[in-house]
Amino acid sequence: MGSQTAADGVTGFIGDAPEPAAGHRKEAGDGSSGGSAPTTGPPSDDGPAGDLTARADRPPASAGTVPSDQADKTGKAAEPDQADEPESAKADASAAPAPSAGDAPPAPRPGRLRRLAALARREAVRTGLAVVSGLALGLAFPPFDLWPLSLVAVAAFSLLTRGRTARQGAWTGLAFGLPFFCLLLQWLRVVGWDAAVGLSFVQACYLVLLGAALAVTSRLKAWPLWSACLWIAEEWVRDRAPFGGFPWGRLAFANTGSPFTPLAALGGAPLVTFAVALTGALLAAAVVAVLRLRAPGRSLARALPAVEAVGLAAAVGLSGLLVPVPTKADDTVDIAIVQGNVQRPGMDFLGRPMMILDNHARATEKLAADVKAGRAKKPDLVVWPENASDLDPFRYPEAYDRIDEAVKAVGVPVLVGALVDHPDKPGYVYNQGIVWDPAKGPGASYTKQHPVPFGEYVPFREQLSKIITRFQRVPRDFYPGDHTGLLRVGPAKLGDVICFEVAYDEIVHDTVDAGARLLVVQTNNATYGRTGQPEQQLAMSRLRAVEHGRAVVTAATSGISAIVAPDGTVTQRIPEFTQGVMSATLPLRDGKTVADRVGAAPEWVIAIVGLLSCAAATVIGRRGRTKDEKRQQ
Repeated sequence: MGSQTAADGVTGFIGDAPEPAAGHRKEAGDGSSGGSAPTTGPPSDDGPAGDLTARADRPPASAGTVPSDQADKTGKAAEPDQADEPESAKADASAAPAPSAGDAPPAPRPGRLRRLAALARREAVRTGLAVVSGLALGLAFPPFDLWPLSLVAVAAFSLLTRGRTARQGAWTGLAFGLPFFCLLLQWLRVVGWDAAVGLSFVQACYLVLLGAALAVTSRLKAWPLWSACLWIAEEWVRDRAPFGGFPWGRLAFANTGSPFTPLAALGGAPLVTFAVALTGALLAAAVVAVLRLRAPGRSLARALPAVEAVGLAAAVGLSGLLVPVPTKADDTVDIAIVQGNVQRPGMDFLGRPMMILDNHARATEKLAADVKAGRAKKPDLVVWPENASDLDPFRYPEAYDRIDEAVKAVGVPVLVGALVDHPDKPGYVYNQGIVWDPAKGPGASYTKQHPVPFGEYVPFREQLSKIITRFQRVPRDFYPGDHTGLLRVGPAKLGDVICFEVAYDEIVHDTVDAGARLLVVQTNNATYGRTGQPEQQLAMSRLRAVEHGRAVVTAATSGISAIVAPDGTVTQRIPEFTQGVMSATLPLRDGKTVADRVGAAPEWVIAIVGLLSCAAATVIGRRGRTKDEKRQQ
């Protein structure tokens, strides 16, 4: 592949050239062969719903190893002992008498470095395209919000892994995934670029597996469908492991304001991801079909698969516009959201003790003064963000008194975000939302169920802290809660979700299923201010609003605080690092969406189908190689 021209390479990159039959391909994972993959099933011409890789991939009747001169035209690499051998050596070999079969020595195997260099030359262009495609996917997410690029990136990834071996697909997955996550998670540079790149590499490893699976299934019938199922399988695993998973970078979170968004009301974030992945794969199938038209002897009738693929992609892409999003209110509530602000962004946002608490208390007292003067309507309840009190109000009387003063001044219940020491386990702390009543004081509370590993607690602290001294900046571990965030605050039953929990399907779903009529996301993004992370989290709130048919209130210490309507529209927001108060009348809803009723079942089914397709492709490929070997014997 290193000797290809750019024009000849396009066809080779998507596997449009004839492929050798199963059993005649060499495995390229060790760098000794390139461009080919084990056949995983018989080719077919069933159109985009069938195998869109079909007839152009059929080998000649006497399929054998691809000769080197053909390899230069098709994108297939020559055998390494031919591709890398000097011409003089070839001439000497041809002139020498052929040794007898009994004493013929085995051909010397090229050295490892030489094989790796040959592999790098062959894969350079494909790797570069994978890097560009990964960056394009990163641009689809906030703060860039170029969601159509998610389709382009998925299509490109499908083409780059098509017709490859599992190992080659895995390498393409790494070249695609690492730049994608480095761009998406660049906000972690506040902690350190080593943390950003390290987490990006861990996340990219899931796309390594996805790339291998896409390559293996690329010759099955209906491969665009299996491709979409495999995207769901990848997110299904990545959202759960290790340490409870990290769902950032799901295709659904790049499409919170696109025609795919309403699909969340039917199947949540997994259905949105599935539709995006299927549309992208169908577009890739259309490209494959169009490129086949260049082959001699092809009639215009062969353009039908391309037309069908584009038509199916358009149908899937526009299907969300037909989905009704429930927004009718059963009741309403007047709510105020306080953003007290912090003194500085970054790791040291807390400043002196009580500073952040004073900011929120003063903003609340100003709201109370405006209500008393008739400049503002009195709310039914007030929401403070996560960590609005940087001191445990049950341990520090000055913090308790300051909160109580502000709550009594406004005269309505306030949902207060605070850090509370664990009563029985020294060194542990609760991250809580506490309902504070002006007459009764603190009452019911919700404790964050999913603390962030290495940010809010340190796994294997004793061992890792000796190696990575930065973990000493997390002096205490957050202790997880054991129940949902359903809280009655004034006249409303709220569903409290704290910070990153909004990214996890099951936490939000369980809260709505418990009876929440309105969702509240208490968050503290001061560490990552002006890095794009607050925009990414707000996009998740928009998707949750549509998924559950609930208004979503995001209260942030330093921004972005926002109000999201049940249809996903952001109706109000307070900019970052600005003190302010928002007031609104929000709908309270009792009805449940289809996504609420079916829960995670569709995700499990689709993911299992994806894994089964990969297993089936592997079995079919092995059977094909076995039959070929028997014919040769």
